Amino acid sequence: MKFNTNDTKTLLNIMKNRRDVRGNHFLGTKIEDATLRLILDAGLTAPSVGYSQPWKFIVIKNKKIKEEVFQNFSEENIKAKKIFQDKKDYKNLKLEGIKDAPINIAVLYEETQDDILGMTSMKKAGEYSVVCAIQNMWLMARALNIGLGWVSILDEKKVLQTIDAPKNTKLIAYLCLGFVDEFFEEPELKTLAWEKEKTFKDCVFFKP
Repeated sequence: MKFNTNDTKTLLNIMKNRRDVRGNHFLGTKIEDATLRLILDAGLTAPSVGYSQPWKFIVIKNKKIKEEVFQNFSEENIKAKKIFQDKKDYKNLKLEGIKDAPINIAVLYEETQDDILGMTSMKKAGEYSVVCAIQNMWLMARALNIGLGWVSILDEKKVLQTIDAPKNTKLIAYLCLGFVDEFFEEPELKTLAWEKEKTFKDCVFFKP
């Protein structure tokens, strides 16, 4: 299959307009099963080291589970506030949408004792493969005008216990998914000047 210039522009547009959505922007609108399946299928099409496909996706709608994960976040966020106490904007940031989003997804990496092609030297390559799946889901969600937020201020072990995760799995991401009232023109932390934006020259180097 070959793609044309319009396809390229559309893909770049989706990438540039992807946002990490916070809870104060999620709506209660239901996500249809077929739409959710599209997002999950996008994750399943990601590249994986040695074609290992080491991911598992736990879809969460249960309010009790969400509440427990939210309490986990709240406890961890107290610690984070102390670390960023010199950043005046931190206390005003909404950093999760666990209870606001209609769907939460815990994305796990499944460890194995088998030798995996491509992981004999770089042991973390399997976890990186799961991150590729997350990015695919993020872009598909944005293409469907659905918001996705990644919550990382969590105690991993407690989350795994809360969701009764399969043995030999690691939590790579806890995602909040739902329709939103708006998508910002630019990332929220960029607007707040939380960090200085890096340029092409800051990140790309050519070896002669």
